[in-house]
Amino acid sequence: MAAPETLGQIFLAQCEKYADKPAYLVPGKKEFTPITYADTRRRVFESARALWAMGLRRGDMVVIVSENGIEWCLFDWACQTLGLVAVPIYPTLPPDQTQYIVRDCGAKLYIAQNDKQADKVEGLTELRVERLPSEGQSDGYRAFASESNLTEEMWVHEATSGGREDLATLIYTSGTTGHPKGVMLPHRCFTSLLENIPKTIPIDYRDTFLNFLPLSHVFARFVDHILSFGVGATTAFIGSLATMASDMERVKPTIMAVVPRLLESVRTKIVEKVEKDPPFRRSLFQMALTQGLAKQRRQFAPLNPILNRLVGDKVRARFGGRLRFFVSGGAALPPVVSEFYLALGVGVLQGYGLTETCAASALNLPDDNSPETVGPPITGVETTIAPDGEILIRGASVMSGYFNLPEDTAAAIDGEGWFHTGDIGELRVDGKLRITDRKKDLIVLGNGKNVAPQPIENKLKESPYINEAVLIGDGMEGCVALIVPEFEKVTSWLNEQGVNVADPAEMAVNDSVKALIKSEVDKTNKTLADFERVKRHELVTSPFTIDGGELTPSLKVRRRVVKEKYSDLIDRMKR
Repeated sequence: MAAPETLGQIFLAQCEKYADKPAYLVPGKKEFTPITYADTRRRVFESARALWAMGLRRGDMVVIVSENGIEWCLFDWACQTLGLVAVPIYPTLPPDQTQYIVRDCGAKLYIAQNDKQADKVEGLTELRVERLPSEGQSDGYRAFASESNLTEEMWVHEATSGGREDLATLIYTSGTTGHPKGVMLPHRCFTSLLENIPKTIPIDYRDTFLNFLPLSHVFARFVDHILSFGVGATTAFIGSLATMASDMERVKPTIMAVVPRLLESVRTKIVEKVEKDPPFRRSLFQMALTQGLAKQRRQFAPLNPILNRLVGDKVRARFGGRLRFFVSGGAALPPVVSEFYLALGVGVLQGYGLTETCAASALNLPDDNSPETVGPPITGVETTIAPDGEILIRGASVMSGYFNLPEDTAAAIDGEGWFHTGDIGELRVDGKLRITDRKKDLIVLGNGKNVAPQPIENKLKESPYINEAVLIGDGMEGCVALIVPEFEKVTSWLNEQGVNVADPAEMAVNDSVKALIKSEVDKTNKTLADFERVKRHELVTSPFTIDGGELTPSLKVRRRVVKEKYSDLIDRMKR
């Protein structure tokens, strides 16, 4: 039997193969409700009938703006079975950016989660706007479906038609500068990864994924939605960020896609709790970390088995007790964070990929995990390093180009099919890829020396008192940094000193806080070459946020925005 060429073909095949198995677990007030593969097929058909009744046909662009949930997945599968191009948009994007994407892709339909999202495209009179039905409230869709002339036979024909080069989705990169670009991902991007990833790491129908990252981002879209379904596994949705801890204990996931910020946050909470324990427990925890890390490094660790049971079991229970590994992506994971979890017997597999490569290009392996790397290239993905150090990727998972931007496409994909990632790295002799920095983020000092900011920023953020750091220095005599304190931790530290200051703006000018952060910067500077050291720094008075513009929806720092927003602080450091 020929391998499936489209997501629609994969959808129908999995629904038949795993008909009675839960495809999704939907959070309720008291428990999670299972939705079987067979029921998913029935509900996707109803959604497809509604879309068909609205006049949508193969190749049409359909925008969805919604938080995560079962209806998001049903809608996306309905698009894939009809050959429609799903265009997900972050619900956090402002109206001007939302309208830009809608106009740029020429969307025929805009599906909004609620009135707030619908209002973002007010005034676009030629655009059809509909509400996404919420769980258990599908009357609007049912009304459209009842008027549809799409039969099941016609639907199956549409779902099994099309080819691997047909466009499956258009995902707009959030971008750190300028307008976002529409990344064209044909079906082959997804089907090739679905074929090769299970050959790379052990994932199958017995797994349970817990989703909390936005499905509008390619990382969660692929891992929690398409990969999970493609291997016959189950995906559960968290109720909310506030319930995630209890959801993990109830769902007991085996795999979870995460970003470094989550792992860093959980690590901080665990450490803060341990710091309040009696001295014996604190010593036991520290010993468990030391012995666990020694075992990971294949060093002598005779006490690790018993400490793993006494300490590691309790930590793993917080994640449900069945977790095989976290898959970390979206940004660089500081090795100290990865080693913390690995020392406690919690698997963290750092991977690497971009929207343009359909999320997954390299990934560490459970039985061969090197936290300082992103692992070897995934089966079927070619990777090489250009003479200037840039990472180049080639293979079926690479995009077909940027939508309506032929010049940008030609600049990104060369004549031999290599996609130029913009990241700097190296392929080690063991075949594993190590990322060192973004090509465009390299700092060129006034003396001509190049400085890679990310490793230094990550070292600074290892301090429990530093939440974010942005290194600056182009054309300057040395590096300077904007630092966002970890305000909650700093507040606790001040209270221990008998000082009651809770306002971030007051903290940033407090002499004791300034001295504290300077001591943390000095610790990092001792580990750096002289030209890399942070000569001066200024404290930012509020956290970086998506709404504030400093972070992209995937929580990456927008350096250009930060430099513009805090230009006064930067100018002060230049004097």
